[in-house]
Amino acid sequence: MKENKEELRKKLTPLQYEVTQNEATERPFTGEYDDFYEQGIYVDIVSDEPLFSSTDKYDAGCGWPSFSKPISKLTEKEDTKLMRARTEVRSSEGDSHLGHVFEDGPQEMGGLRYCINSAALRFVPYEDLEKEGYGEYRSLFS
Repeated sequence: MKENKEELRKKLTPLQYEVTQNEATERPFTGEYDDFYEQGIYVDIVSDEPLFSSTDKYDAGCGWPSFSKPISKLTEKEDTKLMRARTEVRSSEGDSHLGHVFEDGPQEMGGLRYCINSAALRFVPYEDLEKEGYGEYRSLFS
């Protein structure tokens, strides 16, 4: 169940709230996970639903964490706020704004680039997957 706005304001930093609830974008090259390559999964900062695996993360040089694919279904919406149409991606359960998906990713990884705001994510290290309830995702790393 999605928390109400007041509860979320208490739980999240101002940047996390603006990104996930108001579709803001963090400044490029400032996010915690842009240049971060530890083994584990990334979950929605709001709902804790699993989103991405470090095995699918790559350096796109764009200033935001980039992934070739999600590990769970995301919601996609057309975004026309800038001069061109883009595809926004949101978490399915939490309905958090995560970022956008583009078709300019590495072809050998499927050709997609999920360009995601660090502020929308929480990292769960591989060694903590079991204790945090994400044990089923350990198989992504074998």
